[in-house]
Amino acid sequence: MKPLFHTRLLNDLFEDPCLYIRLLRERRAILFDLGFTQSLKPRDIIKITDVFVSHTHIDHFIGFDPVFRVLLRRDVPLRLYGPRDFTDHVEGKLKGYTWNLIADYPLRIEVYEIEDDFIEKTVFEAHGLFRRQCIGKEAFNGLVLREESFCIKAVILDHQIPCLGFSLEEDYHINIDKASLRRLGLSVGPWLGEFKRAIRLGIKDRVFTIGERDYGMEELMGIALITRGQKFTYIVDCLGSQENIKKAVGLAAGSDVLYCEASFLEADRERANDRYHLTARDAGRIAREAGVGRLVVFHFSPRYSDNYELLCREAEGQYGR
Repeated sequence: MKPLFHTRLLNDLFEDPCLYIRLLRERRAILFDLGFTQSLKPRDIIKITDVFVSHTHIDHFIGFDPVFRVLLRRDVPLRLYGPRDFTDHVEGKLKGYTWNLIADYPLRIEVYEIEDDFIEKTVFEAHGLFRRQCIGKEAFNGLVLREESFCIKAVILDHQIPCLGFSLEEDYHINIDKASLRRLGLSVGPWLGEFKRAIRLGIKDRVFTIGERDYGMEELMGIALITRGQKFTYIVDCLGSQENIKKAVGLAAGSDVLYCEASFLEADRERANDRYHLTARDAGRIAREAGVGRLVVFHFSPRYSDNYELLCREAEGQYGR
């Protein structure tokens, strides 16, 4: 079974958070956070359509400029999602440059600012010299993005400021049984993408002309292997309070992989609370209570640079896997 999503942290466990998620068959990618992005090649950046920013501390937002520069001439919109005041921070980035020669550039930036009960949309377009255009608000009930095959949800966590946690969940996964395909005498081709799309949209009367024959959906369903979809959750920079942990557990429930900060050891709980960060024990607890398949801890405090294994062991010990 080939997974749809391939994930990788861009930086060292002590460095800026940034999770790159590639949609394997769509020539498309998503980012969770915008930390240091210099490891991304232009061919990686050009695939990015959506960026989900937890908050705009420098280690989570410094990568905006390198990504933005590569996408300036692209005609596919860039969608950005972030917490309260996020639109002001994006506008501040854009106002840091002079734009007198870009009126024929196609780039459109759509910004979605997430508040407690609404999402506010704002647009910045190159042909308008990136002037702010307020589009309007819509209700927010945890869902941030809904696409044909997956959705992305968010919760608002407490980092002394609002900080977003995100989950990406595939509705279900469709693979093609090559043996069944051969038994029907069918060849691989672009029609398979349309066939999968028809399954996702529930189109039962679709007919596909393959070679010299027409095939209906019912006849073709035997080649489809439908399995549970993937789920990834991303949690960074929040106080280890009961409220935050409860929200994080709810968001991460049933995840295949939880990417979770583990900035401090439990022995340094006072420091963690002062900095509004989770301990490794908190990360392990969230993973255990959420029933995740695998826990990846990162975003370690530099104070553990000589013994980061202690953080990993504490998280795994609480996780119990």
